[in-house]
Amino acid sequence: MSCGCKTSGDSAHSCGPKKTANGCENVNTCGNSYKLSVFDWLSNIQNPASNRCDFVEVRFKNDRKSFYKNVNNIPLHIGSVVTVESSPGHDIGVVSLTGELVKIQMKKKKFSEESALKIYRQSNQKDIEVWQEVRKKEDNVKIEARKIAQRLGLEMKVTDVEYQGDASKVTFYYTADNRIDFRQLIKDYAGAFRTKIDMKQIGFRQEAAKVGGIGSCGRELCCSTWLTDFRSVNTNVARYQQLSINPQKLAGQCGKLKCCLNYELDSYLDALSNFPSSSTTLDTEKGRAFCIKIDVFKKKMWFAYVENSIAWYDFDIDLVKKLISKNKRGEKTLPLEDLKEPETSIKTIDLIQENNVDRFEKKNRGNNRHKNQNRPNNNQNQNQQGQGQKRPNNKPERQDRSERVERPEKQQNPSANNQPRQQKNQQPKPQLEKVAAPNSDAEKKPNPNKKKFKKKFPPKKDDNA
Repeated sequence: MSCGCKTSGDSAHSCGPKKTANGCENVNTCGNSYKLSVFDWLSNIQNPASNRCDFVEVRFKNDRKSFYKNVNNIPLHIGSVVTVESSPGHDIGVVSLTGELVKIQMKKKKFSEESALKIYRQSNQKDIEVWQEVRKKEDNVKIEARKIAQRLGLEMKVTDVEYQGDASKVTFYYTADNRIDFRQLIKDYAGAFRTKIDMKQIGFRQEAAKVGGIGSCGRELCCSTWLTDFRSVNTNVARYQQLSINPQKLAGQCGKLKCCLNYELDSYLDALSNFPSSSTTLDTEKGRAFCIKIDVFKKKMWFAYVENSIAWYDFDIDLVKKLISKNKRGEKTLPLEDLKEPETSIKTIDLIQENNVDRFEKKNRGNNRHKNQNRPNNNQNQNQQGQGQKRPNNKPERQDRSERVERPEKQQNPSANNQPRQQKNQQPKPQLEKVAAPNSDAEKKPNPNKKKFKKKFPPKKDDNA
C-alpha cells in the first residue's frame, strides 16, 4: 500500500515500520515529505464526535489539491490513499489534511461545501496497481506529446502530463504566449494515446512550481514548497528597495520577477516614510542641487549640483529636512561643501586578523628570539662547574667554521675536562680512548686532515637528574 510520501504510487519507496494498511503514520517525518505539505497542529487534540469535520483535503500529483466529503465516515489520517469521485470515472489521491483545519483551509480558499465531491473508499490493491502503471507512462507520453506539437508547428510547450487514477483521462499542462488552435492537436493525441484528452494552460510561475528547482538563494523554490498564491511583482518594488534594474538578477527561473521581492517591501516602505521625497531639490548659494541616491540603512541622502553632478555629498535626513524648511522660507542654504561635516576616521581593529597571513610566523619568530636570548649555554654551565670560568655575554653563540678552525686548541681543552662527568652516565668506546690518549707530539702538531666539529646547540643538562 502506497503511503503518498513525495511520489504517491512509487513501489520502490518504503517508510519502514510506520507503514500500515491505512498509509504512512509519520508521512511528514519519514524523509520523503511531499510538496506543499501541511502541519496539523491540532492532531493531538480530540474533538467531540458531534463536531467532527466530515471534509478532508486530498492531494494529487504535484501541487493539485481539492476537498472531498467523507460521506461513509471512513477512519482516515494523513497519508491514507483514497479513491474519490471524478468526472468521468474515479481518481486516486492521498489525504493531506484532516480535522478542523480543513474548514479553515476551505474558508481561506473560498471553497463551497455544496460543490465538494465525495470519497468512495480506501483504495484497494487493484486500484493501486492500475494507478502505478499509468504513472510510469507519464514521462514517455510527455515526450511523445512534445514531438506531435512540434510536428504541427504549434508555439507551445507541454510542461507536465497527469493521468487519472483509473486511466480514463489524461491532462496535458502547457504554456504558450499566444492562442493555440487545438483542433488537429487533440485528434492526434487521441489517436496516439487512446484516451480522453484534457488541455490546461498554465502560467510560467505555475510551470516553475510544477517542475521545481533550486533558486539563487540555494534553497528550493518557494512556489514549489509552500507558496500557493502568486502576487504581481513589478519594477517599482525593486526601485523602492534601491536595487539595480538588472533582468538577469531580478528574474527567477520562470523568467518573471522573483516573488521574494515582495517579502521585504513593507519594511522598506515603512522606512521610506521618514525620508523626504527622492525628487527633492535644494537651493544653495552655489546653485541648485538634486537628490541622486538614498541609503535606507544609513538614513542618508546624496546630493549633487545640477551643473556638476560628478561630486556627491551625503547628508543625514534630519539635516535635509532642516534645509528643505529653510528653502520654503525663501532662504538659500550654504554650499554643499560647507554643509558637509568632516568625517572622523575611525580606527578599526581586526580581532580575527583574517587579512594578516603571517600572524603566526611573526608571533613564533619573536618567541624564538626571546627563548634564544634566555636560553642558558650548556658549555657555559659546564665551564662554571668544572673550572669556574665565565663566558662573556657579548660573545656570539654561533661562529663561522673558519673561526672555529683557527681557534687555538687551548680553548677547546675545557670540553675535554667534561669527559669524566660524561663517563659516569655512559661508558666510552675503546676507540675514543685511543684518540683521547695523551701524546706530546699530537698536542704540538695538530693533524691538518682531521676535521674538528663542534655542536652548535649542545644538549641541555638537567641539574635535577
